[in-house]
Amino acid sequence: MWPLLSLPLSKTQSKIPFYRDFRECFPNAYNSRQENYAPNTRLTVALPSLQILFCTLNTHKVDMTKLLGGQIGLDDFIFAHRKGRPKEVEITKTEDALGLTITDNGAGYAFIKRIKEGSVIDRIKHIEVGDHIEKIDGKSLVGHRHYEVAKMLKEIPRGTTFVMRLVEPLKAGFANIGPRSDPRSGSKKGYGSGKQTLRFKANGQAEVEDAPDDLSTYAVDKINSLLEGFMGINDNDLASQIWELGQQKQNTMEFAEAVDESDLEAFGFTDDFIFELWGAITDAKAGRLKK
Repeated sequence: MWPLLSLPLSKTQSKIPFYRDFRECFPNAYNSRQENYAPNTRLTVALPSLQILFCTLNTHKVDMTKLLGGQIGLDDFIFAHRKGRPKEVEITKTEDALGLTITDNGAGYAFIKRIKEGSVIDRIKHIEVGDHIEKIDGKSLVGHRHYEVAKMLKEIPRGTTFVMRLVEPLKAGFANIGPRSDPRSGSKKGYGSGKQTLRFKANGQAEVEDAPDDLSTYAVDKINSLLEGFMGINDNDLASQIWELGQQKQNTMEFAEAVDESDLEAFGFTDDFIFELWGAITDAKAGRLKK
């Protein structure tokens, strides 16, 4: 898959400073082009810790024919598309094939590349090209390759109704321009803030639900503080992954086995640290972290 953070140009390395606009979907303009694109340089794109789904070349639109590849030219612009609004869609698998072509960004996010015309998914207008497939029936797919996600969808029996949680790319540019809102109205809609989830039912009805994130917030914050003490880093994505992994576990042994069988094993967590993490998870479940 195409790399997001490093585009090899040669053996030696030279860091390239990028000018960035991190509003929604942004172009990156670089300086010292002749120097940085000399034959003996390596382009290292130092993007911040944003939740990037994919990048397109020379267009801000969600155009799957313009996905960033292994080469860029002197006059190219890179547009990074990051996470936007989450949505949950109930899908009844009425046919063996859903009509999806899935790819991934090589960094754990699988997303929809194509939707076959007339297919099951095509008839559900809330699902669009570019949507990141985050969960299926509550099971997180973050960290899975595209073929693993496709296999899971294929194995769902025909006639089954399941829930797919997707995250659409953040809308950008002129898409956010509209009439000025009435300054007298003090309330704000929450469905674009990430604090609520747009949920679509199989019968076509839609409703906006508050995300049950209080428990997760306390848990992730506590796990983050433990990670900072153990590894010297503060990483919300990693903390969220640990929290999701431990939510359904019943004891320390189950949690430790789950860690060993996941990509978290690469971090080399000690037994004592896993015990501390489990303590944070159980405290969060019991509501003790809210006090």
